Amino acid sequence: MKNSFLSILLLFAIVIKAQEKKAYQLFDKNGKKVSYKKLLKSAESTQVVLFGEFHNNAISHWLELELTKDIAQNKAIVQGAEMLEADNQKQLNQYLNGEINQKKLDSTARLWPNYKTDYKPLIDFALENKNPFVATNIPRRFASMVSKKGFEALETLTVEEKSWIAPQPIPYDASLPGYVEMMKMMGEHTSPNMPKAQASKDATMAYFIYKNLKENSIFIHYNGSYHSDNFEGISWYLKVYNPEIKIITISTVEQKDISKLEQENYNKADFILVIDEDVTKTY
Repeated sequence: MKNSFLSILLLFAIVIKAQEKKAYQLFDKNGKKVSYKKLLKSAESTQVVLFGEFHNNAISHWLELELTKDIAQNKAIVQGAEMLEADNQKQLNQYLNGEINQKKLDSTARLWPNYKTDYKPLIDFALENKNPFVATNIPRRFASMVSKKGFEALETLTVEEKSWIAPQPIPYDASLPGYVEMMKMMGEHTSPNMPKAQASKDATMAYFIYKNLKENSIFIHYNGSYHSDNFEGISWYLKVYNPEIKIITISTVEQKDISKLEQENYNKADFILVIDEDVTKTY
């Protein structure tokens, strides 16, 4: 009788497990499943968290906010994002200081189309908790100049304009796999300046993260995964600015089956956020 009861309980547990519908699963770089608790513990013991997102993925945005809230429970934080360009820092500060409202920010800063649903909650968290929020990205028009004419084009900028980008000359390693892969993807007629434009973004974001690090606090940065995947991009430039800096990276990937990490996604980051590919997109 006892064995029959245990068998029924086991069968019930198996049925319940089979009926679970998880939207995401976390893995370490070696493909081992890890808990959110472990991610949080690692994030609380570093200097910089590079949260690599998919810009249109609802789970990415939700977990960014949840992780930010949870880190802030125990640690002082600085927030920053690719989605805001450095020359809009003044307007962002005015909003955070209560000097302008959301409508004014909308009209004076170059906000992304999905700002309201995906990034406003992060900025409003900074507003409510008086956290610094740093607009880290190079102004897009300057990255466009680099894509056409190379880093040399930045030499024509004014002193004020140069203050919105990484110090020059920008270090650059064309052999980094991410930049090599970009050249391959773009085809044989691609200009070698294209990955340089990407590097100008990576270097500028890294520079403003580095510049705004505070003692006994954690800088949480939100960026597209391709800007920090494989420990390159922003992460590589942060190590250029300070070889001793402590960083953890998070990469977002989508898979049909989230129960195990696909081989191609190994070693993309310290933590890989695997999301069911059927999750609704925000745009």
